[in-house]
Amino acid sequence: MKPRPFFKVPLNLSHAATVAGRIVYHLDRVSGSRPPGDSDPRADLGARCTDLRRLLEPYVGAELLPPAEEAQRVANDAVAVARALVDGIERHGVGDDRLGQAVRNLFECLGYGAEGATQSLRAGENPDSLLRPI
Repeated sequence: MKPRPFFKVPLNLSHAATVAGRIVYHLDRVSGSRPPGDSDPRADLGARCTDLRRLLEPYVGAELLPPAEEAQRVANDAVAVARALVDGIERHGVGDDRLGQAVRNLFECLGYGAEGATQSLRAGENPDSLLRPI
């Protein structure tokens, strides 16, 4: 399989924290519109979002990265949570284009752009979106 194009973005924990907030917004929007009787994904996905925000909150508005070892550890931990979040989005069928774009942006900000190009599709990003790298 040919690798998917991706944006190579320098590690930016501050912007990753901002994008995590966008993911919460989009999850609230899409999971709140589920038909009655469907399992409510908010508890499962909310727990993952809480974990993600807890990891990234210390870096909100930070102008400088922490020391390299700390920054990479935080990025690795956040990516592990983001993977679990994408698993839940896919399992509950609540993905959509905007949510998928935010997921891709999160992976990019954490230095995992190549993986984000694939994970975003699992989270509902339109593969033909003009916002995807070509």
